[in-house]
Amino acid sequence: MIGGYWTRTNDPEIDLIGADRAPVAKKITFVGSIKWLENKPFDHRGRSRLITHRSQLPGADDGTPLLAVARNGCTATGVTNLTPEELLAAWG
Repeated sequence: MIGGYWTRTNDPEIDLIGADRAPVAKKITFVGSIKWLENKPFDHRGRSRLITHRSQLPGADDGTPLLAVARNGCTATGVTNLTPEELLAAWG
């Protein structure tokens, strides 16, 4: 199952969550962010924010993989990067 997670205050706000089942997951398989910036890649600041939000997600831990979907690439280390085309192809 893939979905998102956010609280009423939008902190944390996680665009993509991979989980083993719905409605209540037993295992979180990844956490991810979608960045649609015109001229900037997903960078270390985005990674740091995603790590902080991952720590606030029930069922996720330091070993839960990070994923970024970014229109202009990814310069952060430790993050799996998907292009928008690759994300759409996964649904095809």
